Amino acid sequence: MIPDKAPKEDVFHAGGDLKKEAHVPNFEKYKELYLKSIEHPDEFWGDIAKDFYWKSKHTGQFMDYNFDVTKGEIYIKCMEGATTNICYNVLDCNVHERRLGDKVAFYWEGNEPGDEMTVTYRELLQQVCQFANVLKSQGVKKGDRVSIYMPMVVELVVAMLACVRIGAVHSIVFAGFSAESLCERILDSQCSLLITADGFYRGDKLINLKVIADDALQKCRDRSFPVQRCIMLKHLSKEVEAIPLSSQSPPAKRPCPDLQQEKQKDRVKKVRPVPQVPWNPEVDQCWLSLLSGVSEECEPEWCDSEDPLFILYTSGSTGKPKGVLHTIGGYMLYVATTFKLVFDYHPDDVYWCTADIGWITGHSYITYGPLANGATSVLFEGLPTYPDVSRMWEIVDKYQVTKFYTAPTAIRLLMKYGSEPVQKYKRDSLKVLGTVGEPINPEAWQWYYSVVGEKRCPVVDTFWQTETGGHVLTPLPAATPMKPGSATFPFFGVVPAILNESGEELEGPSEGYLVFKQPWPGVMRTVYGNHQRFETTYFEQFPGYYVTGDGCRRDKDGYYWITGRIDDMLNVSGHLLSTAEVESALVEHEAVVEAAVVSRPHPVKGESLYCFVTLTDGVSFSRTLEAQLKKQVREKIGAIATPDFIQNAPGLPKTRSGKIMRRVLRKIARNERDLGDVSTLADSSVIELLFQNRCCGAV
Repeated sequence: MIPDKAPKEDVFHAGGDLKKEAHVPNFEKYKELYLKSIEHPDEFWGDIAKDFYWKSKHTGQFMDYNFDVTKGEIYIKCMEGATTNICYNVLDCNVHERRLGDKVAFYWEGNEPGDEMTVTYRELLQQVCQFANVLKSQGVKKGDRVSIYMPMVVELVVAMLACVRIGAVHSIVFAGFSAESLCERILDSQCSLLITADGFYRGDKLINLKVIADDALQKCRDRSFPVQRCIMLKHLSKEVEAIPLSSQSPPAKRPCPDLQQEKQKDRVKKVRPVPQVPWNPEVDQCWLSLLSGVSEECEPEWCDSEDPLFILYTSGSTGKPKGVLHTIGGYMLYVATTFKLVFDYHPDDVYWCTADIGWITGHSYITYGPLANGATSVLFEGLPTYPDVSRMWEIVDKYQVTKFYTAPTAIRLLMKYGSEPVQKYKRDSLKVLGTVGEPINPEAWQWYYSVVGEKRCPVVDTFWQTETGGHVLTPLPAATPMKPGSATFPFFGVVPAILNESGEELEGPSEGYLVFKQPWPGVMRTVYGNHQRFETTYFEQFPGYYVTGDGCRRDKDGYYWITGRIDDMLNVSGHLLSTAEVESALVEHEAVVEAAVVSRPHPVKGESLYCFVTLTDGVSFSRTLEAQLKKQVREKIGAIATPDFIQNAPGLPKTRSGKIMRRVLRKIARNERDLGDVSTLADSSVIELLFQNRCCGAV
């Protein structure tokens, strides 16, 4: 459903001069292009495909698919028969055809201020070709799976592009995951080689990555799957000479047995200890040593459009992660197009996505999407609050960032410290702001828009998933008027629908299950090694539709509002309530910076609302505040939504990507100590504190 005309009430029309130069200049043009993408997808995407290099053309239909399990196996195919190579398109074409060899591909900004590096497109191509030759020398060939477990360094991008250059399939595991999680993913994808690093710092915390990787490889051996090769990058230790094949640690980057301090660039900079790195000469090899004397030229492997590109694991309802598989041609087209239009990319932009490449956001909007457009990006290793809460805005000014993309979690975190840390820096280079990862509550949206963007930058609140490959519901800068907290309208080629529990499509203003009626080029193709799980998870509930697992509301203007995962919906006295809606009402109170809502069984209502609230610095939790919060929710949503319990939560259990683990909060609310696997928590110490703070009367 696309409205006949742009709404005129309760919307924001930020953009200024952007409107004069945007790729999608107005709402009518957006609607015209959208209808073309739906009615004539072959023509719409075919025009875009002309901007890329294809060794051979596709045969048959541009898009072919079946979304109905009652009619046979589910499949999606895009440009089947065409051959190409993503690495060739994002590097060789930019260097040799578009003459962007001297353009900066990445400004790398380390954890410590002053630790920085610049990499051009030509340098990146040379490094990728060299490492691709290294992979080939290790026996990696087309179709093999390679596991990558690395910090946010340029070599991570090099490793993933080297894989795709030779037709190998990369499986990146976020460098905050445990040894068990890494082992599980290596086993599931049957990876033949692991690429890792000695370690890295996130803020003050040392992550001894090689120790964790070794533990994972031992677990693999214990399960009769020995990984024969592990390539280690010395990130915290300096490359002095090739590592001898002995069980010794690589040489240290700098002698620092104790934490010292030195003055550098008018800063007090910590010189940190380097971890002792375990070394198994039968398995381990040094990144730099392997590069010695290796050619900087490597012919790309030409692959079919539907050949596998990468596997990326996402959480599953069964507890076993799902290996989401994306293929080459359609994914390349989709992330390149979404990046260009959603961020209104222009050649002089400096773009910064703060996500980690270990997640789909980093795959699509740090590596493949920006590089496909010849963009200059910031690659950041550190934290938004280290060494102080102004770090992000300092980086924006340092590199003159124009397009900035971050998570609502980070925005709410920084809101807690007020506007002063933001306003210490100019930020006058910013043109577009984006959010990703979860629905943004209107209060955080307003702060982001007003304080960070000074009411002049459009905010693109993007909804998408690991499975969708790229943005599926999003505003377009200066083209679609914004409503705070709304994902706005579908992207080109995407046809959303809202269903009730019976699978009937709802028209007009409505709320229910968000589904999609047809594929777009970048949608996942299967769950690796388990196509049945793919069909069961995404297509069995409502045959003929791709089921997102998210609830959604569509308003009278046709705007879409994501209400959260369906399993985060609460049924109180027969009324379906969204946790996101209750959380948003709580956060509207000036004392609350973040909230999380879960259910507790109730003998009468079925479920009751148990709320965790994190307060602004300096505010104390009290009975008076609790009463105010209950009143606010009652007034915002209705009496049925009045919380039964509100607990003070100085911290919330979050994954390292910043998502709240509501499964753990449900256990705490019910006083159940068996929490299951909590290895993905960024800080497990908050759990005991939350148990201690449980509400009186909560059994």
